[in-house]
Amino acid sequence: MRILILGGTLFLGRHLVEAALARGDEVTLFNRGRTNPDLFPQVESLRGDRDGDLAALRGRSWDAVIDPSARVPRWVRMTGELLADTVEHYTFISSGSVYADTSRPGVDESAPVHTIADETVEEITDPETYGALKVLCERAAEELMPGRVLSVRAGLIVGPYDPTGRFTYWTHRVERGGDVLAPEPRDQPVQLVHARDLADWTLAMAERREAGVFNATGPDEPLTIERLLEQCAAATQSEARIVWVDEEFLLENGVEPWSDLPLWLAPDANPREAAFLAVDVSKAVGAGLRFRPLRETILATLNGAEPTAEAGLGPQRESNLLEAWKARSLST
Repeated sequence: MRILILGGTLFLGRHLVEAALARGDEVTLFNRGRTNPDLFPQVESLRGDRDGDLAALRGRSWDAVIDPSARVPRWVRMTGELLADTVEHYTFISSGSVYADTSRPGVDESAPVHTIADETVEEITDPETYGALKVLCERAAEELMPGRVLSVRAGLIVGPYDPTGRFTYWTHRVERGGDVLAPEPRDQPVQLVHARDLADWTLAMAERREAGVFNATGPDEPLTIERLLEQCAAATQSEARIVWVDEEFLLENGVEPWSDLPLWLAPDANPREAAFLAVDVSKAVGAGLRFRPLRETILATLNGAEPTAEAGLGPQRESNLLEAWKARSLST
């Protein structure tokens, strides 16, 4: 295929480019040239800005466009209005955050989604706003290119180049060993998808001109946070000792779900989001989405992505929490 990727040098976009080149596709990138500008010197790079400067796209045509970068519907509309008559297929990378209620496992693509009273809002102030804007992006694309849009409601994307450090935190922390603070409930469901698996599937769907909305995360078998940490220890041959700490204690001590302890949803305190990482992926699996072994994903992340200060507990804070937890356990 002749593919235009809007972005292409950060995380999922980078994997999309690598996978497309491996398939023999002809790739064009459109971005500002600010993030990893020297990547992929062998592909055509067009410079511009999603926020208004689209001149480099005028008069051009591609078989498929993949959009992993739009955050607000205005960006999708501007691009769609320009390319609607010259492209056969448009993929928009959306998010599982679109769903209004994930209190129960098994949310599928027909479930209610977030709405926003003022659809001109572009500032993302909370997860609900983020989800609502992704919904509006999906709709804008479909309005402009009816029947030609694939909306990929991705879950937690992991693997090499991950800038968020969320899954990365656990792979590096468990490898480091010692007492590892882990959040109860240990049977909380977890879902994630290797960026390479998502990229391969997205390109295959675009090649077949598949349209519609798909939850795209994994694995296809249930996974818990306890099982995930066990797999991290096994893959890294770590002798880490997992210390399970209850939700009430963590919240009392100001530990933030998802950011301080990635993947933790504090399901008792946040019942409406308790099954955010347990959506129904059967539609995407039926359309060919496949998942490499979790061990492979763990090792690829460990070797290809670094932790960040924005995700996870720092060593001193983790140590302080563990000491406080042990003291409380002894006193009771």
